Amino acid sequence: MDNQNELFPLVDEEGRVTGSATRRECHNGSMLLHPVVHLHIFNSSGEIYLQKRPEWKDIQPGKWDTAVGGHIDIGETPELALKREVYEELGITDFKSEFIGKYVFESSRERELVYVNKTTYDGAITPSTEELDGGRFWTIQEIRESIDKGILTPNFESEFKTFFI
Repeated sequence: MDNQNELFPLVDEEGRVTGSATRRECHNGSMLLHPVVHLHIFNSSGEIYLQKRPEWKDIQPGKWDTAVGGHIDIGETPELALKREVYEELGITDFKSEFIGKYVFESSRERELVYVNKTTYDGAITPSTEELDGGRFWTIQEIRESIDKGILTPNFESEFKTFFI
C-alpha cells in the first residue's frame, strides 16, 4: 500500500517549489500540482517496455503504464529522482536518459507536472516485486491496438500520442 502521509513537493507549472502536501492530499481531487518523472524504455528493436501497475495502487490499478514513473521527493532534482525510481522499480543503474519534455497531466483526481525522458536499453530488467506486477516489451502496433480500451493508463496514452506518434 502506498504511504498516504508521504510528503510531496508542490510546484508551479515551471517546476518551482511552492509548498508541500501529502500523497493523500495530492491524490484526493485537490488538483495540487506535484512533480513526477517518467522514463520510456525502448530496446534496439524499437519495442517499448511497459510496467503493470499492481491492483493495490491508489491511481490506475492493474493498468499498463510507462516503464518508470515516480514522484519527485522534496529537495530532489528531476534527474536524481529519475535515477532513484529507475533503480527502485526496474533495478537498472547503467542507462543514459534523454529529456524530451514536460507537461501538466490532469485527471479527475490529480494534477502532475511530468518530466518525460526516454532511453534505449537492451540490458537486464528486474521489475520490483514490491512496486510492480511485472512488465514486458510491447510492439508499437500492440500499443496502438490497446489505446482507448482501458488496458493502458490515460497518462501513458497521452504521452505516447504526444511524444512518439
